[in-house]
Amino acid sequence: MGSDHGKDEKKGNPSGRILIRHRDYHGLLSYQKAEVIYDITYRFCQRFLNRGDRTIDQMVQAARSGKQNIAEGSKAATTSKEMEIKLTNVARASLEELLVDYQDFLRVRDLRLWDKNGREAQYVRGLGMANPVTFELFRDFVESRSAEVVANIAICLLHQANYLLDRQLNSLQAAFLKDGGLRERMTHARVQAREQQRKRRQEP
Repeated sequence: MGSDHGKDEKKGNPSGRILIRHRDYHGLLSYQKAEVIYDITYRFCQRFLNRGDRTIDQMVQAARSGKQNIAEGSKAATTSKEMEIKLTNVARASLEELLVDYQDFLRVRDLRLWDKNGREAQYVRGLGMANPVTFELFRDFVESRSAEVVANIAICLLHQANYLLDRQLNSLQAAFLKDGGLRERMTHARVQAREQQRKRRQEP
């Protein structure tokens, strides 16, 4: 499973643009998976948790934070690589929190956590490899299967999303070290402009 963001970042900034264009976040696999996770979590809480349970707000907000911060980080990338990294980190932390909530749900109810190499987990991972990946791939399971099954589906997708975000963060950090942020690009552009002006003045 590769990083959908890394391919763009590894290209660096060969044109020397101050503002670097970035692809629409809807095309990021990490965002697509986070959106599916949000949709599953919303329905999971509606079906299996009692109204008034504080865990509902915690889980839905963690799922929303994961999705929204990927989107906001991608939008911020044009002007601030630092902000993109920060928001992507927030998304990663939110999805980790949600992962623990699902694992806790299974553990305290003595429900089974699927083996990562088991048949069920491999099947869900296969569905999650679709591009684009949408909630419709999982709707029938989420709306008809038991809490144990739906929680395990969410856990499989969370592991995939977290893997992608880890790759994405490594790529973003490497790009930042290579090209710097907006401030560094503006400084570099000014230095280049002054150097070009100096050379033109020296021409006969």
